[in-house]
Amino acid sequence: MLTRRSIRPGFLLVFWRELSWLRRRPFLLALSTIVPLVLFAILTLVFSAGLATRLPIAVLDLDSSNLSRSIIRMVDASQDTAVAIHVGELAEGRKLILNGEVHGLLMLPKNFERDVFAGRRPEVVFFYNTQTLTTGNLTLRGVNAALPTAAAGISVALRTAHGQPYDFALADLSPIPVQIHALFNPTLNYVHFLLAALIPSILQVIVVTATAYSVGIDAETPYRLQTLGELGGGIWPAMAGKIAPYTLLYLVMLGLSDAVLFGYLELPLNGHRAVLVLAGLLFILACQMLGTLLALFLKPTGTAVSIATLLTAPAFGFMGIGFPRLGMNAFAYHWGELLPGTWYLMARIDQTIRGTPLDLSWKPILILLAFVIALSGLVAWRLEGIRAGRLAARNAPIPPALGEAAT
Repeated sequence: MLTRRSIRPGFLLVFWRELSWLRRRPFLLALSTIVPLVLFAILTLVFSAGLATRLPIAVLDLDSSNLSRSIIRMVDASQDTAVAIHVGELAEGRKLILNGEVHGLLMLPKNFERDVFAGRRPEVVFFYNTQTLTTGNLTLRGVNAALPTAAAGISVALRTAHGQPYDFALADLSPIPVQIHALFNPTLNYVHFLLAALIPSILQVIVVTATAYSVGIDAETPYRLQTLGELGGGIWPAMAGKIAPYTLLYLVMLGLSDAVLFGYLELPLNGHRAVLVLAGLLFILACQMLGTLLALFLKPTGTAVSIATLLTAPAFGFMGIGFPRLGMNAFAYHWGELLPGTWYLMARIDQTIRGTPLDLSWKPILILLAFVIALSGLVAWRLEGIRAGRLAARNAPIPPALGEAAT
């Protein structure tokens, strides 16, 4: 029977040794399995609704007319907003917004109905908090959808009251009709673009950090690195055997998250499944090579882990999800290009929401492949430098003992 002890030095020996070490290192085990699963579960619960609806707003109705009450009902009927409270003054509404009890305040001025029917165009004012970007924009969208509808109805009524036929009055409201078609994610479902982007960005942080820690344990001193090379029958089989268990583990993590996204949350898969799997594999390998490179260059291991976290933790801001990359300054734009997660996210969006044709899908895949090759080359160069330095130190002449007389 083949046992781990009977395996000759090589890839498999280091592979099994790393699995046994993983069980004996609670921090590394938790970082590679429990932490991503917990974070994925929390994010899934937060975004499971897919779309924020019926966000509460306050109303200050200074007119109390039939028209103002009709507009309030239309705003309340919007999918995005819900009239939660009526206030008596602006200060009260401002306090509610600052406390987070409501996300906006709709103010209807005095003599609103009289001025409308007199053709004076009174202003309806909506206050909202732009610091809360998502909720603020959603409430603004709900109000903007309701008010033009009410204004159009009033305009048609005024025109027909002056004898204009209904069809002509309706045509005068929009002499050049515009058809608007939202592509790829018409319902603005946050699962389809925000959750699907947050999971890879979190996985990038975990993969780079955990790899820097696991490799750093063996690469922190020349003796440990030499021992690893002897177990693997060479430094390259040893390094491959050390990284491979985590590659499989991270692929399982990514697969589980995709199973939830595509199965339970019904994320569309409009592209090619094989391309998405290839992109995921290259993404994980690129992140592992980056973590390995940090562990080989930075000592002690804590420094490598800290720098890995510093490089990858803010990566989501440079991926172009919350803010378009074309609008970023040169530093932010090029910093995003240097992160594997940016290109994996591009490939992921292409193969899920956009359904990009195969001949247009290869750019992010090839760039991820270039990441793997370039980072592997730097790792090889560093390992060869360490090996050459160790050989030079071994072959260096022994200095004369202290106190020995020179002749």
